[in-house]
Amino acid sequence: MVSEKKMKGGKKIRKVKALVENDAKYNLNEAIKFLQKNKIAKFDETLEIVVKLGVNPANSDQMVRGVVEMPSGTGKKVKVAVITSEKHEAKAKEAGADIVGLESVIDDIKAKKIEFDICIATADVMPKVSAVAKILGPKGLMPNPKLGTVTMDVEGAVKKAKAGQVEFRAEKNGIVHAGVGKLSFTLDSLIVNVKSLIDALVKARPAAAKGTYLKEAFLTSTMGPSLKLDIASIN
Repeated sequence: MVSEKKMKGGKKIRKVKALVENDAKYNLNEAIKFLQKNKIAKFDETLEIVVKLGVNPANSDQMVRGVVEMPSGTGKKVKVAVITSEKHEAKAKEAGADIVGLESVIDDIKAKKIEFDICIATADVMPKVSAVAKILGPKGLMPNPKLGTVTMDVEGAVKKAKAGQVEFRAEKNGIVHAGVGKLSFTLDSLIVNVKSLIDALVKARPAAAKGTYLKEAFLTSTMGPSLKLDIASIN
């Protein structure tokens, strides 16, 4: 039997969706304001952007992947694990890492005890980290030098991760999906975050990508409708 609470929630979602203009393209400001004004959930929803790129990720020379710092933060508390040798442990802890160690952390991962959102490793221990690559890889947690998560600057990497970073990657059909903040953020804060992500995508454009690169973009929230964006309003 459907609860009264669920019925009310579904009714509210349908009501908000009915306000979206069919085939309309919203400028960035309008789209964010709409989602903030018509938020559905009682919790602080995440603002999400979906971008279709003119690439074919199946071709290695057209893969788009990277990390971008959100100037306004993400509104999400992340747990950071650092796999490193003993001489770097103190710096990692001082920078705010939640889990620090070498063999103990690797053993926990092997036991499928993964209680972190980001994994950073120093280059000197990567041969040992490779033993859990098949576990971390599918979860998107394997340390990667291109993402700045394999580094000897443990302190800097941890602070950046804690400040608010978003990892992006072109999935099937060139789709990139990322959370760029919370609806409770100010309009300006969310605009800055969205533009930072778009700038990072543009900078990551592969040389092999031909034709229109930023094909389509949509803005939504955890429970909200999807709004098609006028890409020109982002640039």
